[in-house]
Amino acid sequence: MRDLPWPAKVYLVVVIGTATALLGHSLFLSERPVATTELGTLLVLALLFLVCESMPTLLNVEQFAVSVSFSAALAAVVLIGPEGAAVVGFTATLSVRPGLPLIKRLFNGAQFAICGYAAGLVYAWLGGESGVPKVNAFDDLIGPYVAATTVFVPLNIVLTLTMIRLATRAGRVEVPMRGMVQFLLSYLGYGTFGLLVAGLWATVQSISAVLVLLPLFVARWAFGQYHAQQRSYDATIAALCQAVETKDYYTRGHCTRVSAASTMIAQEIGMGLERLRAIGYAGMLHDVGKLGVPTKVLQKDGPLTEEEFAAIQLHPMRGLEIVRGIDFLDEAYAGIMHHHERHDGTGYPMGLAGDEIPEFARVIAVADAFDSMTSDRSYRGARPVEVAVEELHKCAGTHFDPVMVTAFVRALERRPWQPPRRVDLPPPEADDKPTKDHDDPTMPIEVVSGP
Repeated sequence: MRDLPWPAKVYLVVVIGTATALLGHSLFLSERPVATTELGTLLVLALLFLVCESMPTLLNVEQFAVSVSFSAALAAVVLIGPEGAAVVGFTATLSVRPGLPLIKRLFNGAQFAICGYAAGLVYAWLGGESGVPKVNAFDDLIGPYVAATTVFVPLNIVLTLTMIRLATRAGRVEVPMRGMVQFLLSYLGYGTFGLLVAGLWATVQSISAVLVLLPLFVARWAFGQYHAQQRSYDATIAALCQAVETKDYYTRGHCTRVSAASTMIAQEIGMGLERLRAIGYAGMLHDVGKLGVPTKVLQKDGPLTEEEFAAIQLHPMRGLEIVRGIDFLDEAYAGIMHHHERHDGTGYPMGLAGDEIPEFARVIAVADAFDSMTSDRSYRGARPVEVAVEELHKCAGTHFDPVMVTAFVRALERRPWQPPRRVDLPPPEADDKPTKDHDDPTMPIEVVSGP
């Protein structure tokens, strides 16, 4: 705790103090304390919560793990009430998750207790009755239970993200938005397991917890499989990008920045979540075709011959050939193939113009040129962001789609661009330095005829 900034320490004390007060009230001062007859129910639900909480699924988002343990707390909302839900949630402090510090377990238990109590209050306020539900009255519980779930899950996320923000001294918490809505909806859906436990309790009692453990762990497995798949996809893309940047020394980090800028534009024009993921991949792989271009051509000092320029122009098609077998890229193929087309029809490889150019390609063209202009090269320093933006405006309608340029400028106003660090000097054996950049609209490639 000593390493936490003071705002995080204050927040931690407030959360733990609030949870402690709620637990004290629930156990000793409540008008409806947990009855002796409910202790068995409380113990079973607490054990179910603890088992699930001790085996979470790690996400590919740093510092995040999820479990479906909250279903047990929501079952306690129905079977015992707000007091029981708070006690069940607080058992997170006993989690045996490897490597989890005591302070984190205390925070987790405290915020789960707060969420459980708040959900229980909403459930009761909407007319939900605590206790083992009667079969003929079960339908009356569904509305209050759904409301309790929609309070529990967002409150849990808000409390957690606030702690991360304060603990990391970040002005904002950068949480990838790709799939975030689907994740939230699925997380809410897993809350129905709590209602299942409560419903089965009327007939099989504590055995219901055992029956629900199987689908809970299936849900955990599904979480893990999904995010393992995403990590595998990301590793594949990263490996291809590293191969490209190893060959083209002067554009280290270019693919990552183009991916980020492309995503900014895509978000601004309202692309859906799946397309956002796809265009991120397209930005990462837009220059993968350079693997099929001779290194001496990429790094040539001086004008290119017609044959060499033809090799440069082929790199989008080479890129498509390389990634064609990667099924998850989807619409990214179009961005890789056509990102050097120009709005006026003078680009390559097919000379498409205007709306003939796929949307992904029009987005990547702007992001690609912008990063090239704002990055250091061996033959020139990086241009200021303002100068690069002015150049984009100047080329809008000829080189670039004006809609994409406008969208990118709007995005930059909300999220300032961080130019890359200065490029390190090349190794001693790298004598040739490129003087032309096919991505930079201000640095046209010179082509000479003949051998």
